[in-house]
Amino acid sequence: MSGSVRLAVCSAVATLAASCALLPLIDTTTWMLQAAILLTVQTAVGALARRVPLAGALTVAVQALVTLVLLTVVFARSQALGGLLPGPDVFREFGQLLQEGADDVGRYAIPAPATAGIRLMLVGGLLAIGLIVDAVAVTWRSAAPAGLPLLALYSIAAGLAQSGKDWLWFLVAAAGYLLLLLAEGRDRLARWGRVFGGGARSRSPGFLASGAGPALAPVRTGRRIGALALGIALAVPAVLPTMEGGLLEPRDRAAGPGRGDGSGFDAVRPLVSLRDSLNQPENREVMRYRTSTESTRELYLRIVALDRFDGASWQPSERRVTDVPDVLPTPTGLAPGVRTDPVNTSIAAAGSYAQNYLPLPYPSERVRVDGRWRYEPEGRTIAGDRGQTTRGVRYQVSSLLVQPTAAQLAGAPAPREEVLREYTKVPGSLPEVVGATARKVTAGSANAYQQAVKLQDWFAVDGGFAYDTEVASGGGSDAIAKFLEAKRGFCIHFSFSMAAMARTLGIPARVAVGFTPGTPQSDGSMSVGSKDAHAWPELYFEGVGWTRFEPTPSRGTAPDYTVAQEPSAADPGVPAPLPDRSAAPSARPPAAGGCTPQLRRLGECPAAGEASAAGGGHDGGLSPGAVAGVAVGGLAVLALPLLAPLWRRRLRARRLADAGRHADAPRAHAPGAPGEAASSPEAAMERTLAAWAELTDSAWDYGVPPDDSRTPRSTAARIVRLGGLTGAAEESAHRVATAVEQVLYARRPQPTAGLADDVERVRAGLRASVGRSARVRAVVAPRSAARLLWGFSRRRAAAGERLRSGRLGTAWRRAGGALRTARDRS
Repeated sequence: MSGSVRLAVCSAVATLAASCALLPLIDTTTWMLQAAILLTVQTAVGALARRVPLAGALTVAVQALVTLVLLTVVFARSQALGGLLPGPDVFREFGQLLQEGADDVGRYAIPAPATAGIRLMLVGGLLAIGLIVDAVAVTWRSAAPAGLPLLALYSIAAGLAQSGKDWLWFLVAAAGYLLLLLAEGRDRLARWGRVFGGGARSRSPGFLASGAGPALAPVRTGRRIGALALGIALAVPAVLPTMEGGLLEPRDRAAGPGRGDGSGFDAVRPLVSLRDSLNQPENREVMRYRTSTESTRELYLRIVALDRFDGASWQPSERRVTDVPDVLPTPTGLAPGVRTDPVNTSIAAAGSYAQNYLPLPYPSERVRVDGRWRYEPEGRTIAGDRGQTTRGVRYQVSSLLVQPTAAQLAGAPAPREEVLREYTKVPGSLPEVVGATARKVTAGSANAYQQAVKLQDWFAVDGGFAYDTEVASGGGSDAIAKFLEAKRGFCIHFSFSMAAMARTLGIPARVAVGFTPGTPQSDGSMSVGSKDAHAWPELYFEGVGWTRFEPTPSRGTAPDYTVAQEPSAADPGVPAPLPDRSAAPSARPPAAGGCTPQLRRLGECPAAGEASAAGGGHDGGLSPGAVAGVAVGGLAVLALPLLAPLWRRRLRARRLADAGRHADAPRAHAPGAPGEAASSPEAAMERTLAAWAELTDSAWDYGVPPDDSRTPRSTAARIVRLGGLTGAAEESAHRVATAVEQVLYARRPQPTAGLADDVERVRAGLRASVGRSARVRAVVAPRSAARLLWGFSRRRAAAGERLRSGRLGTAWRRAGGALRTARDRS
């Protein structure tokens, strides 16, 4: 291998080594493999161009052109000329991808998903750095300055990453740069040709071949110097006490309480991008859900609970996790006397939303989700395992809507000792003003419930606080004190401060992170966007459990049990009797002859036409026939919306009657009997397919559109998943699908009894899993009524085709007759 090729290979290795610091920023590593392949091609093109040889500037231009073609093939092939050459459309596509990548960088927390925009930024930036390093170190033979772009690449990645492995990536990047320097030193020595040795170990006086014996002494010396410099760079920051935050110091120790490092409120990954999400100009949808409850104002979607408070930050405790159980344990502290309503919710996360925690209503009882998930019992949270995220995940949740009364909260007994011990911890570094303010605000309260309500109202209404997402998150042990003084912030400040103040009062408290209920959509679903990200305090009351409060002004909704009930309106009393009709003034205008000058001056005298109409004449009025026509037209317009539900009801009755008729016909009739036709395989197939058609159309009516590309079994599984079916309804759906497979694929199909009942159970399950508006729509405006329009369109198209065929045949006959007539005349 020549010195130039060796130097090119080392420059590519150094670039890849420095880019390893980017790995913690993305949740997958496939982009690195893609970048390595493209960088290898770019380096090979440079090596070939230098062997031609080409001028240095021309070599760099050829590499840049090939790099552009490679990026075009990978990221914008459909917009390229011939799928290869970049054109204006390619550059527009690159601009759009870069814009999307910039938006994604501001939207996602680390590690971010490898979206197309982020991949273009990573791969394109790595190739640009690699081209600069190759040009400086290989084309212009100056490896030392090539360390500047490598340092920039490493510094940006290390500044963003929070993986706790900075020292490892530093070692990798430094080793790559040292390798590049050594390769350049060896190439520089090799270009001297034969070097004079002059040592006693020489076999003969004179000159020695390059690379032999003492000639390698400068190379060994360079290696030793490089290793010594690397060791000093690692050791000095770690051992000197005056240098804080050394490379080998753990991140949590270097960023301890009171340091003011800005990590006070952004303590966990779900909160890293919360403020950025709230400041985004566009509210991008992160998930959509359907729920069985009519009122969604209390349906907060909770991600994680932060229960460890060190005075500078709130973080989740490290607890033991288990597999997700089929039925989650009873919520801590919830007593049977508190009203709870069951709620079923079907949630679909967007493909762009990648979070390690599963958003859930609190408290959840059952969670059905595919993938690798683990359950933390104390916080009742579900987190992804081995890289599992929420991207594109669909899941079903059964939860409880806990509705305590103010009296139940006010009369709650003292919490258990273990709850008080763990959830009222306040560090000594917390400023005294926090507890003093809490005691001042809640003065005169008779119990913990009244203290909690006063704290909430002080933050949300009475304390003069303002909601502002532009305020910095803040950090250090005095972050809460500064917020109480400035009185400006967003949900993180309000929830963290109220929870800390509640703990100073002896009330168990923690902070929940998640989403507010979202926005209702026209199809009955709820859309949750990035701007719905939220944090709120949860306070513990024995007998009720962890209870939500809402101190953030203009965000979320205050729970009903914290709002004073306004007295009802005053009794209007018994209505007075209506005045006698004969005593009431007449509203009819006076006759034309009795119009006084005063009425004429005021313009209240009727015109001649109006007077005649008031006199009871029918001139100019509608005839009885016109009135009848208008009445018939009005009835037709009113009856038109009823056509779809009536047609759907009649079709359902016919299908289910066919599916339930002669279910036991093979045993009730002997061969040749009148019922034999009904019990034939063809009849069994018709009955089964009728039941299947009704099941899929019913699912469509309740929001599960048909998908003709799926098998019966896959279709049933999809209806069960999207429709939230459980128990008997789920079994019935699979039973109907199995019957369809029997009649379609079995050699001797066996008729299945009870299909009509199965379809009814599925319909009942679908009806129970949706809200009132969706149930009304399924009856009044069923989606499957579209088949009526499709059938009408097909019949109209067939009629038009027959009409065109008839006209064409007539034209051909006429043309043939005209030709024969002309022939006879000739």
